Amino acid sequence: MSQLKLTYFDFHGGRAEPARLAFHIGGVPFEDYRFSFPEFEEVRKTTPLSQVPTLHVDGVQVTQCDAIIRYAGKLANLYPSDPFQALLCDEVMCVVEEASVKLGPSFRMTGEEQKQARLALVNGSMPVYLRWLEKQLLAHGGEYFADHRLTVADIKVFIDVRGLNSGRLDHVPRDLVEQVAPALNAHMQRIAATPAVAAYYAKFGM
Repeated sequence: MSQLKLTYFDFHGGRAEPARLAFHIGGVPFEDYRFSFPEFEEVRKTTPLSQVPTLHVDGVQVTQCDAIIRYAGKLANLYPSDPFQALLCDEVMCVVEEASVKLGPSFRMTGEEQKQARLALVNGSMPVYLRWLEKQLLAHGGEYFADHRLTVADIKVFIDVRGLNSGRLDHVPRDLVEQVAPALNAHMQRIAATPAVAAYYAKFGM
């Protein structure tokens, strides 16, 4: 078994959470290295692109969250072996990441600037992404996004929807997903009730 070390901020959600959760679901041993925001300036100096998450595999440092998530999914048996089902899984993960990239700049804003930026997303691209994800979910049976089983695509969407519903994103209504794409909320609740997922959040109190 490879020695794994996943490096990311010590907070709920974010780009490393799908890999963390996949490792836990699959019972894959790894070092879950978490750091505080003030420590980031030093941590980033040790990364290839001055960003996180990173994953060390037997001492080799890898960057890019979706590549890390796919690798975690393969180790945890949460990634399709069939090429087409893998394509569907990747498509969903890329769409969630694209939506996250659009939201990202607003975290560096405050006050009215942040409010206007997020309202523009709430009234613009967010519903587009959410409706597309719901359409994909329903097109593949309504329970999972690919392979007729839990994959890292479900995990990534679950974490994204959970974050949108949390109320921690100022100026993003907590009921946005329910209003725009209710099937995604039902999906989130099913994933949350999965014993391994429930155990993970019970352990970390998130």
